[in-house]
Amino acid sequence: MTQQTRHKILLVDDEKDILEFLSYNLRKEGYEVFTARNGATALKLAADEIPQLIILDMMMPEMDGIETCTELKSLPGLENTIIVFLTARGEDYSQIAGLDAGADDYITKPVKPRVLISRIKALLRRYKQPEAEQNQIVLKDFIIDKERYLVIRNDETIILPRKEFELLQLLASKPDKVFTREEIFSNVWGNDVIVGDRTIDVHVRKIREKLGLDVIKTIKGVGYKFES
Repeated sequence: MTQQTRHKILLVDDEKDILEFLSYNLRKEGYEVFTARNGATALKLAADEIPQLIILDMMMPEMDGIETCTELKSLPGLENTIIVFLTARGEDYSQIAGLDAGADDYITKPVKPRVLISRIKALLRRYKQPEAEQNQIVLKDFIIDKERYLVIRNDETIILPRKEFELLQLLASKPDKVFTREEIFSNVWGNDVIVGDRTIDVHVRKIREKLGLDVIKTIKGVGYKFES
C-alpha cells in the first residue's frame, strides 16, 4: 500500500493496555492509527481525521459505545466510515445492540493479532471512497490527478517526481491544516526510512518553483500547510 493511500484507523477504548496492543499490531501493518480513551475524544478525532475504520469498545464510562456510535454516524464526512464494535465474548445482546446502532460489524475480545489483521483487511475492502476523492483533488488554481501522478494548471501538465507529488498531495488533501514534520515524514517517506532533516525543505522549494505558486506555507518550528 502506498503511503498516500494507507488507511486511517481510529481505536476507542478506555483500557490503555488494549489500545497499546491494538495500535502496535495495526501500525506494524502500515495503518495510520489514532487512539481515544473516551467517546468525546473519539468524536473530535473522527471529525478532524475522517478515518476509514473505527474500532469502538462497547463498554465505556460516561458515553458508552452505543451513544458514541450514534454520534459518529451523524458527523459530516463519515458517511462511508466503517464502525466495528469490540465486545466481550458471548455478549450477544451487545452485538445486536451495536448493529442496531449503525455499526457494520463486531469483533469479540480477546482477539489474536493475526485474526484481528485478517478481519480488518476484510472490513476495509468494503470501504468505498467517493469517486472525486479517490481520483483527484480539485483546487481553484489546479488539479492534482492521483491516478496519473499529474498536476494540471491552466491546461498545462506539470510532472513532479514521486516524492514531490506525494508531498503536495498530502498537504493539498486538507487545505489550511498544518502538517507537522513528523506527520509528513511518516506519510510520505514512512517510519522505516531515514532521511535528512532538510529533505522536506528541499522538496517544498522544488514544488514551489515548478508550480510557480507560493501555496505551501512554512509554519516555523512546526511544519507546512497548503494555503487555500
